[in-house]
Amino acid sequence: MTDQTAPAAHARDNLFGICAALGEDLGFNPMWLRLAFAVALLFDLEKVLMTYAALGVIVLVSRLLFPNRKPAASADLAAPAACEAERVDYREAA
Repeated sequence: MTDQTAPAAHARDNLFGICAALGEDLGFNPMWLRLAFAVALLFDLEKVLMTYAALGVIVLVSRLLFPNRKPAASADLAAPAACEAERVDYREAA
């Protein structure tokens, strides 16, 4: 059995998940965006924080308007596995 109480490794290193959400939505590795923010922090802290906050608002609005449907799809995939667990082997019962 697996322990599902432990958070995923990538979930522990996100500040607010903004870079991860943008990377997921736009199809790129969020580490590149994090690296760009880290380099930009060396030049202008205020603009970087305002940009990060603005992107956070954009991500929030986009997630509220267009919710992610992947969890529902994974629930559909788990249903056949649950049915297999409930399957009774009548050969053993006889």
